[in-house]
Amino acid sequence: MKKITEEWLKKAKKDLLVAQREMKEKEAVYDAVCFHSQQAVEKFLKAILQENEIYFEKTHDLEILYEKCKNIVPEVQKIKEKLVELSSYAVEVRYPGVEATEEEAKESLKTAIIVEKIVKKYFNLEE
Repeated sequence: MKKITEEWLKKAKKDLLVAQREMKEKEAVYDAVCFHSQQAVEKFLKAILQENEIYFEKTHDLEILYEKCKNIVPEVQKIKEKLVELSSYAVEVRYPGVEATEEEAKESLKTAIIVEKIVKKYFNLEE
């Protein structure tokens, strides 16, 4: 595995860890859970692309990244709709007018965990 791929995976894992920790808080900030879940998925997908030397632009749009990954890691095809939903949390929840709910936070985190499992399997990193 390339060093840059490892760095993407490490950053993704940190975002996932932040989302998981926040979700356990008594007064969890659901916006933060959604944001960090989205960020984790984005970085997991970019790690796959990086490893395969597939160009990706600076984007938070998970649908764009999905389209580039779907043939490399076919398992992501099962969760395309979840990825598209998760994409909106990259920006929208960071500004006034949008608040994530507990249910949205749970779903976001669940999606991020599914993607982590897919990526671990792809890179043979299963524990």
